[in-house]
Amino acid sequence: MSSKKLTTSAGAPVPNNQKSLTAGNRGPVLLQDYQLIEKLAHQNRERIPERVVHAKGWGALGTFTVTNDISKYTKARIFSEVGKQTKMLARFSTVAGELGAADAERDVRGFALKFYTEEGNWDVVGNNTPVFFVRDGYKFPDFIRTQKRHPKTNMRSAIAMWDFWSLTPESLHQVTILMSDRGIPKSPMHMNGYGSHTYSFWNNEGARYWVKFHFKTQQGHEFLTNEEASKVIGETRESYQEQLFGAIEDGKYPKWKVQVQIMLEEDATKTPYNPFDITRVWPHADYPLIEVGEMELNTNPENYFQYIENAAFSPSNIVPGIAFSPDKLLQARIFSYADAHRYRLGTHYEALPANAPVSEMNHYHKDGAMRFFENGSGVIDAYYEPNSFGGPVEDSSAQEPPMKIDGDITRYEDQDVIGDFKQPGDLFRMFNDEQKERLFSNIAAAMSGVPMEIVERQLKHFDAADPAYGAGVRKALGI
Repeated sequence: MSSKKLTTSAGAPVPNNQKSLTAGNRGPVLLQDYQLIEKLAHQNRERIPERVVHAKGWGALGTFTVTNDISKYTKARIFSEVGKQTKMLARFSTVAGELGAADAERDVRGFALKFYTEEGNWDVVGNNTPVFFVRDGYKFPDFIRTQKRHPKTNMRSAIAMWDFWSLTPESLHQVTILMSDRGIPKSPMHMNGYGSHTYSFWNNEGARYWVKFHFKTQQGHEFLTNEEASKVIGETRESYQEQLFGAIEDGKYPKWKVQVQIMLEEDATKTPYNPFDITRVWPHADYPLIEVGEMELNTNPENYFQYIENAAFSPSNIVPGIAFSPDKLLQARIFSYADAHRYRLGTHYEALPANAPVSEMNHYHKDGAMRFFENGSGVIDAYYEPNSFGGPVEDSSAQEPPMKIDGDITRYEDQDVIGDFKQPGDLFRMFNDEQKERLFSNIAAAMSGVPMEIVERQLKHFDAADPAYGAGVRKALGI
């Protein structure tokens, strides 16, 4: 028998947790049965809104270890010395899948990381692909709607998906990756991760560098074909959770090499492609990978809801030495992710255990729903700023150097020299014959039921990337 007493959430002992309070043996239940009311009311609120995107996810806790000195590029203390370790939290996810979706579906995978540094939390909110479907946050809600349910049929719509892609040529690079072997990783451990966006480093001298983050799996790349994925889903919808949780429980801790690409600030005006465009990659020949460290996941949280479902990642979480870039989609996500967490979890979501920094936290945010913590300053009269009562003050050492900009304010058309088709074509030409055949087959399967007008429009994009690309898809479609 347990020695712990069952209580209400207010701490009052519960004498009977089996029977409702009634008026007589067969009488009605009384409204004064506050224990019953609390139990039912809590159950009504047990489910928070699922994420609009990346609802189905799997995660774990771990450590990041520095293996190479990059302090000449950034003053961020997380990278300050070789051997330094920082605790972290990782969450992997599907983009389109709902909370009950199968893990092994063809979809982009979210790759979200939270590093608990002594200067505050640093989040990398990327994917298992280095590019994305759209380059401007203005189009993000439209794209996501094509991945969700049709308002009339309440089913996913291949027509909406291909209609949007065929009308948005910039999506071709990501579509090619999604429809390739990389579209269904076997598990979270068998895929790379990318910051995807361009960020910036700045150092103690005030110099800025543009940076891309890469997380290379050390478990090897393993993928599922459509047929293999169907078999897995028929046996279990939780294959990713089973594999990630099981590997860590068995002491087989997954690891990733952390690397960066570095670009001089002035180089951004010289490249034939826009280095801030998330539909583009930086050629490794021009900007080779530089080793930074190693990421290891080694702890399953005791409470999945507390640490994985409540985890709130946002690119707005940066630390001194790491900053943003003019990437249009990144600029939108800086607002939208934090705002989504305020809606889903509440005003003070960053005070929850999964999101609370290990560093000192002092701010002047006031009241609001779920204000369950004391003022960080500990000074009652210091509830505004500036004040004369010893409240927290600004730290000028965290001020990043000015970011150079140019041009007039307008809604610019894209002026990239290389266009939307060169890099997808380059990627296609890297595939061997077997990989190309699977790509053609996957696309043909995904186009089932799509009107020929939309198919033909998309085929022109494949042709523009490489004539063999379009020809292969036509053959797979029986055209």
